[in-house]
Order: sequence, then structure tokens, then C-alpha cells
Amino acid sequence: MEENKLAIFEGKRIRKTIHDNDWWFSVIDIIEILTDSSIPKRYWSDLKRKLVNEGFSEVYEKIVHLKLAAPDGKMRLTDCANTETMFRIIQSIPSPRVEPLKLWLAKVGKERIDEIENPQLAMERMQELYEKKGYPKDWIDKRMRGIAVRQDLTGEWNNRGVQAEREFAILTNEIMQGAFDLKVEEYKELKKLERENLRDHMNDIELILTMLAEATTTKLTRDRDSKGFVPLKKDAKDGGAVAGRTRKDIEKRSGKKVVSSENFKRLVATENRRIKE
Repeated sequence: MEENKLAIFEGKRIRKTIHDNDWWFSVIDIIEILTDSSIPKRYWSDLKRKLVNEGFSEVYEKIVHLKLAAPDGKMRLTDCANTETMFRIIQSIPSPRVEPLKLWLAKVGKERIDEIENPQLAMERMQELYEKKGYPKDWIDKRMRGIAVRQDLTGEWNNRGVQAEREFAILTNEIMQGAFDLKVEEYKELKKLERENLRDHMNDIELILTMLAEATTTKLTRDRDSKGFVPLKKDAKDGGAVAGRTRKDIEKRSGKKVVSSENFKRLVATENRRIKE
């Protein structure tokens, strides 16, 4: 499963994603930063030929096509390289920015290794990021717990035969459909989101119900010892349904809908106002 991120180097964006438990960087983004080329794709095409001539014949094998967010917001396949391959590529680019970029890549790579060895570091960095964005502490606590629940579930899926990104998305949609009567994209549309993470725009009860749905799915999968996509899909549907029944009960007793169209800006304002009161 891939996790997409956006990094900043000297004020310019570099798309990166976790793939096979390693950071992979957009080659085009880095070339654009180093060369200021108006056509970085053409520069990269010429550079690949140069690398082959220099003896780096395996360059095509070491480049992986991964989906990253394009300027139009859509996920598109992009040439990506891991830290080691990226070092080799930038050595062939004459630019005064090469050394600072190499140091930056090394730092990012080390942080990822540290996080693999000690997942608590990743959680602490994420918590700090939410604090800087202005989220209330009690919301952050729920969000962090939700991340742990999600990781537990996706770990089970991965160990039980789910590999393709599309299958992870289908299973997630089964859970969300059962819990909220909405698929992920429909939910994001309701909240007027595009590339943003849906869960970063959920209120407390939405987060709690999402955790309930995913924790229940994990329990069902373990109790049933499900293996393979079809049985796991049934677990996801059943887990989502448990949270869905809870949601409907809350709505019946409160007289209000649980699913909210509010996004991050209104969420933070509401939470901060509630805390002050």
C-alpha cells in the first residue's frame, strides 16, 4: 500500500510516496528544482540516455511508475526513484543545488529508517504537524488512535493476500459505505475536498465511527481467519454495517445526521469554540 506525501525543498514541492516500505521521489520534480528547466520531462528523457551511456544501464529497471497527485489534482503515474537511485541521478546533473539536495535526501531517508525501527517517531511527527495546522488536542488524540486502528487493519489485509492498491480502495469503500452510506469519493465531494485526506476533515463522531468500523473489520477478519480478497470484502462489509447501525441509532435518538459537510476550517473553528466554552 502506498502513502502519498508532499515535501518542500527550498520552497519548492517534491512529491514523494512510501512504496514497499521505502520513500520514492518524483524524478521530474527534483530535476525541475535542480535545472530550472521549463520542460523537465524532456530533460529527464535526455538524461536517461546519458545515464545509460555512462554505464548506469539498469536505470530503467530502478525507476518505478507510481501514482502521484498531478497539478490538476488527479492521480497519475509518475517516474519515481528511491533515495539510492536518486543520488545516482542527481550526480549527473550539473547544478550548485546538488549538494544541499543530497543532504536533504539523506535526511529524509534516515527519518524513514528511524520510523521503521521506531514507529512512535512517525506518530510524534504526525502529531506535531496536526498541532501546527491548528487542530485541537482532543481531536488529534482521536485522529492518532484512528491511524493506529487503520494500520492494524491494513496490516491484516496485506498479510492475508491484499496487494493491489485498487483492492485496498475497494475494501475501504465497503467499510465506508456500510458505516456512512457513502463511498470515499462521495464523502469527499460532500465535504468539498479534492486531494485532501478525508479523515483530516472528520469531526469527533465521524472519526469514532470510522474507528469502530475498521476495528470491527479487523476483529472479524481475525476471528474468521479470512484469507483472500472475497472473504476480506465480506468482513469489510460486515464491519462497516456494525458502525452503520450505531450511526443510525445515534441519528434516531439525537434527531440529527451524523455525516457532516463541514471540512477542516469549520471543524477547527467549532472545536476551538467548544473548548473555550
